[in-house]
Amino acid sequence: MTHTSSISSALPPEEQANLKKSLDYGSVSSLTEVWSIASDRFGNLTALDDPHSKPTVKLSYRDLWQEIQTFATALQRLGLDSLDDLPPRVVLFSENSPRWFIADQGIIAAGAADAVRSSQADRDELLYIAQHSQSRGLVLENLATLEKLQSSDDESLRLSQDIAWVVLLSDETPPEDSPVQILNFSQFMALGDAARFKLPKSDRNTLATLIYTSGTTGRPKGAMLTHGNLLHQINAFRHVFVPQAGDRALSILPSWHVYERTCEYYLLSQGCAQLYTSLRYFKNDLKEHQPHIMIGVPRLWESIYEGVQKNFRDQPANKQKLVNFFIGVSRRHLQAQNIRDRLTLDGTPPSSLKRLTARLQALALSPLHSLGHKLVYGKVQAATGGKIKFLISGGGSLAQHIDEFFAIIGINLLVGYGLTETAPVLTVRRAWSNLQGSAGLPLVDTEIRIVDPETGHLLAPGDRGLVLGRGPQVMDGYFNNPEATQKAIDSDGWFNTGDLGCLLPGGHLRLTGRAKDTIVLTNGENIEPQPIEDACVRSAYIDQIMLVGQDQRQLGALIVPNWEALAQWGTRQGLTVNSEAVPPLDLSQGPVQQLFREELNREVKQRPGYRADDRIGPFRLVQEPFSMDNGMMTQTLKIKRPVVQERYRDTINEMFG
Repeated sequence: MTHTSSISSALPPEEQANLKKSLDYGSVSSLTEVWSIASDRFGNLTALDDPHSKPTVKLSYRDLWQEIQTFATALQRLGLDSLDDLPPRVVLFSENSPRWFIADQGIIAAGAADAVRSSQADRDELLYIAQHSQSRGLVLENLATLEKLQSSDDESLRLSQDIAWVVLLSDETPPEDSPVQILNFSQFMALGDAARFKLPKSDRNTLATLIYTSGTTGRPKGAMLTHGNLLHQINAFRHVFVPQAGDRALSILPSWHVYERTCEYYLLSQGCAQLYTSLRYFKNDLKEHQPHIMIGVPRLWESIYEGVQKNFRDQPANKQKLVNFFIGVSRRHLQAQNIRDRLTLDGTPPSSLKRLTARLQALALSPLHSLGHKLVYGKVQAATGGKIKFLISGGGSLAQHIDEFFAIIGINLLVGYGLTETAPVLTVRRAWSNLQGSAGLPLVDTEIRIVDPETGHLLAPGDRGLVLGRGPQVMDGYFNNPEATQKAIDSDGWFNTGDLGCLLPGGHLRLTGRAKDTIVLTNGENIEPQPIEDACVRSAYIDQIMLVGQDQRQLGALIVPNWEALAQWGTRQGLTVNSEAVPPLDLSQGPVQQLFREELNREVKQRPGYRADDRIGPFRLVQEPFSMDNGMMTQTLKIKRPVVQERYRDTINEMFG
């Protein structure tokens, strides 16, 4: 069944009032106009703040707009030529910084489209993007990035033949023997200062950026996102939450990634101050800068949760007991509230009697829940700076226990869903309709439908099938790849997400797994690994887990232990422990194996909807974490299952041998 979200009529009165106060960009025709309007509206308010750069950087909205114009003018003076009827492409390979944002919007303001990626990405991938996008100019983090692309082999970029000019976002001295013009940032901006900016003709159908899907398999494909795709997101987010001008937003995800990028665009369009942080500074920045908003991925919220749990575990036994009591009460309070408000993951809405019972239960538990907030949860909120209004989560599945935890302690965690190809948000939860475990409601002007993966026939509400999406955020297609485009988008404009899910009462989307991640056992049972993995990481001793078992009789698992928790457990058991080593104790010991067997059995069986086939049989403890550095995770911290399976192929074969 198709579900289309309605516009502001569905908003509660208070949210409708906030919407009216927000800045509406519905009438603009290009992304560049946003920064001109924001400059006029927010002027001297801080737009970008990088407290960790040397020297530190702080730009007002007026300064930011001027820098964007200067960058665009300099590009126009260097020359922008296109090999086709699309805007000329310019590579942008760099990490998060105010200069990244200036370059991104400067390229687009100049009438070009940027092909973006991390400068730390694999060399072959960067070369592929530069060549496939047919870019004629490079905007790079630094000289090291240029040197990486210019190695002496036959596959390197050839300056003057492939590339007409290079701009560095650093102030390093460019090499003098280059066959093309290479300018550092200061030299380049001086070029722009010497002329006036001319706004090119762009509209909502104009290509703005190429974002190459890193994904978990295959060659990256260049998703073609237009000004209209990105403007839809900016304006649609106003119907989800409205920040106040001057609110502080902490930025930690890669700015070139479409999820972080469109959220940044939105927050800046409404006058927020964007503060740059990293994993190194994250915890201190939470306390020092006290952000109001933060965009993140599940792994980030898991790290906050684990930090809180560690703090709980370090408390005396009587305090641990008290904390667990309050959390148990508050969990029942939350569940009762959700039933009362018809927020349920069941396919059938709760009856009037069940809702009345839940209302009475919520009232009865409310005093104890409030006391828990005063004694426990307020201190947890203080660890995040104490000013958080919204945490926005995307880029992967969020474990149910973490989802519930943030709801219990009173922090609005809004989970969204989408893909690079949909710019990216299709659905997102609202603070006034925050159903834990769901992916939320469709954005404004967005349709979601569920179809049978084999036949394509529409399915009834509650039935699980393939998720399709349609709306103004769906990409134009994959650059120079019509076959892939045709497979992804049908003739009616429906985009095949490749995800499995169902529509719940009220139009909430519930995701159940990836169509390609499904593990099929020899008995014919189809297992979605993500929900089971999410349940398993509830264990204090499991840091990461990936299920395996395709064409086997039962599931298996590769587990990266939480070494700190395991060392503490080993000490309590009287085992020989070296806390400075990894692993801290002999993993083959019977007590260690028994510990993980009990943890797996308990967490899997306690998972809602448990079936016998969900049970995990053989498992192996592995020492190396799944990470971006070793290529086993994407930039949004999703496990690259094929990569992990190949890395541990012998281990998996032995496991089932």
